Amino acid sequence: MIIIGSLAAGYHFFAGDPHKAVRTKDVDCMFSPHAKAVAAAREVTEELLRAQWTPQPDTAWSKPGGPGQPPQDLPLVRLCPPASAEPSEWFIELLGAPDTSIDPLPGRRFEAIETSQGHYALCSFAFLALAEWQPIQTALGIRIARPEMMALANLLHHPAIGPEVMSGHQFGRPIKRSNKDLGRALALAHLTTTRDRAHGTEELEMWPTNMAHALAEKFPRHAVELSARAGNGIRELLDSGADLDEALRTCNLGLLASMDIGIEALRATGRRLIAEVIEPLADHHPPPLKQS
Repeated sequence: MIIIGSLAAGYHFFAGDPHKAVRTKDVDCMFSPHAKAVAAAREVTEELLRAQWTPQPDTAWSKPGGPGQPPQDLPLVRLCPPASAEPSEWFIELLGAPDTSIDPLPGRRFEAIETSQGHYALCSFAFLALAEWQPIQTALGIRIARPEMMALANLLHHPAIGPEVMSGHQFGRPIKRSNKDLGRALALAHLTTTRDRAHGTEELEMWPTNMAHALAEKFPRHAVELSARAGNGIRELLDSGADLDEALRTCNLGLLASMDIGIEALRATGRRLIAEVIEPLADHHPPPLKQS
């Protein structure tokens, strides 16, 4: 299991710092490799259900489906911790590592999980395969995705600003999903830059090298094309004041909740991301990885 998303970023950047945090409502857990993902997710789902974890109430995921439903119509595995005096404000979501042997690359796929309480779906996104690349082993024995891999997955998933809108309950108003995800890539770059500056490290400098190696390993037939288009969405975001404002709002309510940065700081991070990461990545001539 690899933890991805906000919790992974929060642990990577803020573990041990009581004054910093990210704000999130879900714990995203991806099972890897693809060949074992469904079996592992089924076992974990059963364990959670036996431990009195329950589906999110009053949502599309509040009840399991039946055996005749197509996987894409089944509820995802989104479970809240055992009930207490107050309703849970967070939930765990299970995802699967994608099958990268499929060509052309699938955007999203669903596989059915049969449990003792009904049927669920395990969802996978093609570019989440990048989270499998050299995940970070934590002191807790749990692996977390690397920040640059989560950023690259979001960059590739949104080569342009799309029309899909998320519900507004979390952000106060409807937000374009592409703006949220591209904003997340900017937030991860901002957090990396801030830590490099504070500790004299050079993590951001290694991003294009690590990204190029991950693309070559996970998507060898498409690595050159993906490297070349990785910056398309972020460039479009930086050119649109309204979309960048939306991205900033999601950053300050999520990964950058402890910082509350302004629009010019986010724009500067975007320019640096393009100059120091995206443009070198497009050259797709990575040097050998440093041996640790």
